[in-house]
Amino acid sequence: MPADPHADAQRRAAAGARLVLRGIMLNTALAAVKIAGGVLGHSYALVADGMESTLDIISSATVWAGLRFSVRPPDANHPYGHGKAEPLAALAVALGTFIAAIWIGWYAVNAIITTHPGPHGFTLPLLAGVVVVKLWLSRRMARVGASAGSMAMGAEAWHQGADAVTSAAAFIGIAIAVIGVKGYEAADGWAALLAAVVIVFTGVRVFQRAFDEAMDVAVPAELLGEIRAVALQVPGVHGLDKCRVRRSGLSLLVDIQIKVDAGLTVRRGHEIAHDVKNALLNSSFAISDVSVHVEPAEN
Repeated sequence: MPADPHADAQRRAAAGARLVLRGIMLNTALAAVKIAGGVLGHSYALVADGMESTLDIISSATVWAGLRFSVRPPDANHPYGHGKAEPLAALAVALGTFIAAIWIGWYAVNAIITTHPGPHGFTLPLLAGVVVVKLWLSRRMARVGASAGSMAMGAEAWHQGADAVTSAAAFIGIAIAVIGVKGYEAADGWAALLAAVVIVFTGVRVFQRAFDEAMDVAVPAELLGEIRAVALQVPGVHGLDKCRVRRSGLSLLVDIQIKVDAGLTVRRGHEIAHDVKNALLNSSFAISDVSVHVEPAEN
């Protein structure tokens, strides 16, 4: 008997959810530190960065909810499972990214057109630490998301990376404002504006990937070929007509048509179909359900 695919998906989702919760706690602390440092250090870029981290908390909470909901087993109302919660959570993250970019852009323009004291130098080591932490969290989420096959965690990793870019841009702008002569006070505002543009491009990429998955985009050709190869190795399978694969949350759903000897009994053809299904469920591709259709092989 194949291992329970839903239990495996739940295990991977739980590991991802734990990391997301740690990210929420980290973002809460970073948002407080950055906003306080920006206010005390007269840095619009740092305040804007702190506001973006505040939105990250909402984004991370959405991803956490999407992970937990997407691995619920199928029920009467959702016979194909709840996997669509994953790309929907990723779409929410993308929209949150756009909101963050607008928020930061507004602060940046205000910093550019408004006369204000130059930022203090103590904000530089603060931002350097933030960049390091955010890059670590982004890479960690990307690895866990790739291992779990989670679109939402991948989107969140991009979002955390965008926050690191925002902090790095703020660092550069503040450094110019601190080191530069009079008239460079708005440098951190220009840095924040540049970061907002980068975040918009990040949001577009995340939105496109999440939208594609919500629309059941085809899996990569290499993965499709590997799945077909597993089915073709089952004794009694003479070929394949169609093989369609779509992602559902952390798992894959397969719809496949196999060719068997036309002279076989219905029972034997049914047994081969079960063998194909079990082979795919037992594979390493995180497949949660397989629909097998049997066709007679042409002589």
